[in-house]
Amino acid sequence: MATMDIFNSNAFSAVELTGAIEQVPHKPQLLGSLNLFATRPVRVETVAVESREGTLSLIQTSPRGAPLEEGTGDARKIRDFRTVRIAKGDTIQASEIQNIRAFGRESELMQVMDEVMRRLAGPTGLMSQVELTHENMRLGAVQGILTDADGSTLRNWYTEFGVAQPTEIDFDLDNASPASGAVRTKCNQVIRQMMTAAAGAWIPGSTSVMALCGDNFWDNLTAHGEVRETYLNTQQAADLREINQPYETFRYGGITWMNYRGTDDGSTVAVNTDKAKFFPVNAPGVFEVAFSPLESLGFVNTPGKDMYSLIVRDKDRDMWIRPEVFSYPLFICTRPLMLQRAKRT
Repeated sequence: MATMDIFNSNAFSAVELTGAIEQVPHKPQLLGSLNLFATRPVRVETVAVESREGTLSLIQTSPRGAPLEEGTGDARKIRDFRTVRIAKGDTIQASEIQNIRAFGRESELMQVMDEVMRRLAGPTGLMSQVELTHENMRLGAVQGILTDADGSTLRNWYTEFGVAQPTEIDFDLDNASPASGAVRTKCNQVIRQMMTAAAGAWIPGSTSVMALCGDNFWDNLTAHGEVRETYLNTQQAADLREINQPYETFRYGGITWMNYRGTDDGSTVAVNTDKAKFFPVNAPGVFEVAFSPLESLGFVNTPGKDMYSLIVRDKDRDMWIRPEVFSYPLFICTRPLMLQRAKRT
């Protein structure tokens, strides 16, 4: 029978468990796989974001010898934001592991570790739940508004930076008689507005626009006559068989379009079925994520990691042990005016 003394082993220390989690293969999630967010490990709970509002202006002509027009310094602001805590545990009762015995090719310790790691890193384990929460926060950041698990707002980057959310663009995809070039004109509007709001973050030849589409928006877009006609007249005509497939990607109008696959319920982590969300890719400084350290004496003032784990033990009765996972992120969009949104009709 497995004994609770196993959990006094170094294999179950916070440092060893955190290291083990970092070595577990990560099941990629779309926004996480795009490497949009520059990671900033911090040693404290507060992240400072500095903004500088530079402007270009015309210079009034003046007579030779006249006093020079005096320049004005750029307005600078520093805003402080606290990282948030994501934390969850899963209690394992002694009765659940009492029949784990040291036989075969696995030792008693290895078998118990397998059960703990299943609770931590299994398909529905604690680690997977933290990763899903991170993806939800990434999705919030590329829309400008971070939401919690209950749908409440954690950070509205529009209000935090004192700007108004750009108006939703109507792509009018259900119009039976659309004007010639209507969809491409809307694409141009998205790109122009994003470039105008970039404030130095748009790098010609490198920065591009990506759109996450809800299911209905995607279906209407890929079936639209203007889009299909464009492909028919190019060497990419064969791609027509692919672009209307769900959860695929294609490029049109200078934008990379992607049918976003969220959670199976279509609501926990998802893009509204009739909407599209536009954000810049390869735009330096626009998206960042800060991670604070674990609220434990052993990690005070150390650079934050994306995830921590430890084992809590019932020291009074030896009746349970509890793997716990912690993360202290803040997913930031520093230029929310670049983020555009659209509806299909």
